[in-house]
Amino acid sequence: MESRREQAESNCASSDNNSPPIPETEMETPISESTLEGGGSAFNQSQILRAIEVVERDSFAIAQSFTSLFASLRLALSNATATTIDHMQCFSDASGRVQESVLDAATKGNRLNEEMKNIDGLASQLYPITYLLAT
Repeated sequence: MESRREQAESNCASSDNNSPPIPETEMETPISESTLEGGGSAFNQSQILRAIEVVERDSFAIAQSFTSLFASLRLALSNATATTIDHMQCFSDASGRVQESVLDAATKGNRLNEEMKNIDGLASQLYPITYLLAT
């Protein structure tokens, strides 16, 4: 069964091909409790340096994971924003066309109303008696 460290390294390695592979000699060396119980002298400088290297590699792997996550989030946000802008432009175009149609219909309605008034005037001139009886 893989340790969490190995899983993190494999996940990180799959997301970033620029990182160099870690040689087997530099792999994590766990610090056992027996080493800790042996006293402070059991910790020599090489163990401390190895522990620091492990922490540095873990920090680097975490940083790469966050970089990948933020890049994915940036892409998703960019796609969502672009889609929203497209929808807003489409809505703006549609509302502009509706407004033009309403203005055209109102103009034609006013013209028809004026024509009807002119026809009433013409009818009263042609048929004055019929027009008086009708009103």
